[in-house]
Amino acid sequence: MRGGDFFQRWRVRLGYLLAVVVLALAHPTAESLAIGGAVGLAGLAIRAYAAGYLHKQEVLTVTGPYARTRNPLYFGSSILTVGAAIATRSWIAAGLLLVYFAVVYSQVMQREAGELRGKHGAAFDAYAETVPLFLPRLNAARVNEGPSGGFRWAQYKKNHEYQAAIGFVLLLGVLAAIGWLRALR
Repeated sequence: MRGGDFFQRWRVRLGYLLAVVVLALAHPTAESLAIGGAVGLAGLAIRAYAAGYLHKQEVLTVTGPYARTRNPLYFGSSILTVGAAIATRSWIAAGLLLVYFAVVYSQVMQREAGELRGKHGAAFDAYAETVPLFLPRLNAARVNEGPSGGFRWAQYKKNHEYQAAIGFVLLLGVLAAIGWLRALR
């Protein structure tokens, strides 16, 4: 099994294990939760925007945020991860979160690029030449692939993106409880 395959299959399960370790290391305060929550909210907004455009396995999406980065969902997730790291108020927990994200998602993005290349061929190659893998361009690229449409709330719901928001709110709630319990000691 190649690295990308391993991480594609195990990233969520490994994430649960990481969450237990990160929560054990966390020393959140009201301030770290507020700042981390605000940063995480920006990441959630980027993910929501991207999910409203994405038609998984149907078409090569090249409009909206996909005209700036090939992976706006993962870019949003990286900001969400930074928000979670800030909320923990632990350098060790933050480091673990950031290293996990960098290792796992760099592999996942490369694997998914290979899948898209296999499915869309030259159209994907032209897209990949113009649009960066991860860090967004400042101006949107113009890619001549068929229409992938604009943002649709129905697509956002179909992609179950609301689950990321629920998960982040739950994380902040658990961190708030940890902070409260530690303050009682």
